[in-house]
Amino acid sequence: MDAQGRGRADNNVDPADQWVLNPQTGDYELRLNPSGGQSTVPGPRRSASGRRQQQDVPSPRRRREPPAQAAGPGRRRSKPKKKKSKVKKVLLWTTGGMSFVVLVTAVGGYLYYQHLNGNITVTKTDEAKDYFSKDEAFNILVIGTDKRTGKGNEGYGDKGSVGHADTNILLHVSKDRSNATALSIPRDLIVDVPDCTVTDADGKSKVIPGSTGVRFNTSLGQDGRDPGCTMKTVKAVTGITPDHFMMADFNAVKTLTSAVGGVEVCVAKDVDDPDSHLKLSKGKHTLAGEQALAFLRTRHSFGNQGDLDRIKVQQQFLGSLARKMSSGDTITNPVKLTRLAEAATKALTVDQGIGSLGKLKDVALEINKVPTKNISFVTTPVVDNPTEKVHATVVVNDAQAPAVFNAIKNDVSLTETKKKAKAAQAAKLKGPKSAASEVRVDLYNGSEKTGAAQETLTWLQNSEGVLKSSQLGNKPTQKKTTLEYSPDQADQARRLADIMGLPASALKEGKSEKNDQGLPAMILILGQDFQGAGTPIDGASAKAPKVDKQTADKTVCAQ
Repeated sequence: MDAQGRGRADNNVDPADQWVLNPQTGDYELRLNPSGGQSTVPGPRRSASGRRQQQDVPSPRRRREPPAQAAGPGRRRSKPKKKKSKVKKVLLWTTGGMSFVVLVTAVGGYLYYQHLNGNITVTKTDEAKDYFSKDEAFNILVIGTDKRTGKGNEGYGDKGSVGHADTNILLHVSKDRSNATALSIPRDLIVDVPDCTVTDADGKSKVIPGSTGVRFNTSLGQDGRDPGCTMKTVKAVTGITPDHFMMADFNAVKTLTSAVGGVEVCVAKDVDDPDSHLKLSKGKHTLAGEQALAFLRTRHSFGNQGDLDRIKVQQQFLGSLARKMSSGDTITNPVKLTRLAEAATKALTVDQGIGSLGKLKDVALEINKVPTKNISFVTTPVVDNPTEKVHATVVVNDAQAPAVFNAIKNDVSLTETKKKAKAAQAAKLKGPKSAASEVRVDLYNGSEKTGAAQETLTWLQNSEGVLKSSQLGNKPTQKKTTLEYSPDQADQARRLADIMGLPASALKEGKSEKNDQGLPAMILILGQDFQGAGTPIDGASAKAPKVDKQTADKTVCAQ
């Protein structure tokens, strides 16, 4: 063979086929005979460190292939070995290349995931759950502090503030994800802050004494209180238990709004506030960064220049932000999503139950299931503090607030949403209803709550006009409230169910009993699901309270 035929592979041999692993030696060898022969050149041996070592091995001569012989009697034509198609060669190299790309992407994605995880600040508190469930209703307390951190925030918040609870929103997401309610709690609401336990950086716990008759915003920062103290205060005021919290300062507004490319707002008049440095002409504007923060912080441009009107403006802004974050312009834009992930993880301090990127992603996905038209923004019903002449603070409106709190506790939407119910049972609640004055019912207590029947009787008679009612003592304890009635009392049963918020499953067509006047009366037995007179037995069948609210799907011009 001439010199050109030595020491190299045939031009028809795929380069990917030249180096093969010899299982007997564990070395890579250069295969030189593509036609099926075994002539090989030992490849570079691996040293103890795993590196390949070059060897000076003479290239053996390649065996010539015998010339093809014509087929003759008794002789078969030998079949040449099939060469790999170009398609297979391309697939081989492409698969190898893609495997490398996938590996690099996976490693890079993992590192970026860890990077984002490292951005999140976690504060452990006994008031928060240690897990996040995607199968339950949940309540997240969103806290905006007035702490000055970061360049450019000198003009905002109280100088030297330890970080009070300046903006507070309790977000309730329904179990079926059909609706959500964002309840704003005024910072100037007078409350009793309960004792709470905080844990320092060294893991040591201490109890911080509570305070009576103070502003809600002092539930955080004051005397070293942490977000767990604010969660505990929310529960004391509303009866609603927050499951988790998210906390951010002024910088969060700047970075989040910039990450999504700005948030659209609308003002009904020209605005020029020298205190917040907000200057806008009448109409719509897209705000980000410093301007967005000024819009949220201004107290002298809208309404009566108080905190309650500022809350309304904040609700309008959050509705617009929700629309922007869920829009195709954001969720399909890799650059915006990356900026948003960076901004959100750097801005947030959260509890241990949602203290990872994976958990925060789960929370975001569950919230995103709620249609924006069914996200309601409502402010805790309040009245001016009667003990103050200036009325700088407010107190809970005891006539209106309980209905709002109960709606959230019972997973009742403040918007019109379709509830899932079995058709047969739902039919029990459909049809004509008697007047409240015509309802005859005997009440029994099977709830184990002392005085439940008498409490309900007083409420029915004095507040709802159900005068033909009697309280007849206790019954054996039962889990669910039941209402038994004769067929001709179906109209009365529907009216009582409507008044008390009874689910269709509580209604049982059967027999009535004679009341103390000898007239047929329905039999109502309060069960362990009884929470108090006036509180719906079942949130799914209860009506939403009439309350001033906004929804996230509509743009409202701030006035």
